[in-house]
Amino acid sequence: MDPILMKILAAAVLGFAVSALLGKWLVPALRRLKAGQSIKEDGPTWHMSKQGTPTMGGLMFIAAVVVVVLVLNGPAILGGDLTSVFVLLLALVFGLIGFLDDYAKIRKKENTGLTASQKFLLQLAAAILFIVVLRWAGVLSPNLYVPFFGVEWKLPWVVYMIFAALVITGSVNAVNITDGLDGLAGTVTLPVCAFFTAAFAYAAIHWDRPGSTAMTVFAAALFGGIVGFLVYNFYPAKVFMGDTGSLFLGGAVCGMAFALDLPLILIPVGIIYIIETLSDIIQILYFKATHGKRIFRMAPLHHHLEMGGWSEKKIVFVFSGISLVFCILAYFGAIGRFPVL
Repeated sequence: MDPILMKILAAAVLGFAVSALLGKWLVPALRRLKAGQSIKEDGPTWHMSKQGTPTMGGLMFIAAVVVVVLVLNGPAILGGDLTSVFVLLLALVFGLIGFLDDYAKIRKKENTGLTASQKFLLQLAAAILFIVVLRWAGVLSPNLYVPFFGVEWKLPWVVYMIFAALVITGSVNAVNITDGLDGLAGTVTLPVCAFFTAAFAYAAIHWDRPGSTAMTVFAAALFGGIVGFLVYNFYPAKVFMGDTGSLFLGGAVCGMAFALDLPLILIPVGIIYIIETLSDIIQILYFKATHGKRIFRMAPLHHHLEMGGWSEKKIVFVFSGISLVFCILAYFGAIGRFPVL
């Protein structure tokens, strides 16, 4: 069996095992700690039955990724290949921001944690530091490759830095917005992880891109970790990932895109995140412009569909299917970045 394929399978299986086994202890522990989710009062009334469901379950797949990266990428890390460490640290910083937000919500017993400005400034600082580190490590260039078209836009580093920081903070929060139904954010992100696993494997095999093998392990570990988490998060959810999990996921997805030196690939692979966020923005702008009128029954889009009679399971199935199709398309748009040597 090909060595990279063996690593992918090992990372996915170990990630699943760590996440699923940790869940057996974590879910009851969160219940005992009364770490329950507070449901927004202005949200769907039928979601009030979920009040008190344990949150911060994202710790399951976070722990899984940390364990797998340290175990399987240990030799490469000791040899100086730090790309997967940089991406992991970015995701962990965003996960920590989410943890602080979750903790504040639990302590105050309401659905408001850190302020929007506090979260934005912390996220912006993390994004800028990540881009600086990737540039220093020689992993990242200021050339924006346009998937499917095979062209590059060369940008000044300052312009690229501003672009990258805004993309990362925006994308991370888009993943957070998508986390609104049982299993939704996790299931939608599975094809994204599969895409990055395949793309990094392709870059490692055909282009010998530095860090690609280690990043293949990272992406596969996240895939397995999410599957393990979904054992407890599928409808009806026994635990939510919380901002701890959703911000970690957002950081990991963005980190993988930039580690691949292909940030624009976030458009097709993150299509559901984008649609969900746009529905929220359009609703707010239209509401303000028309003094109270709405385009959607409720935003973001998954709530609009719920109010239209769609079940949570149907929304998760359809959204995940759309994510899968766009990730498959994205793969063929991405491989042009790495011509066969």
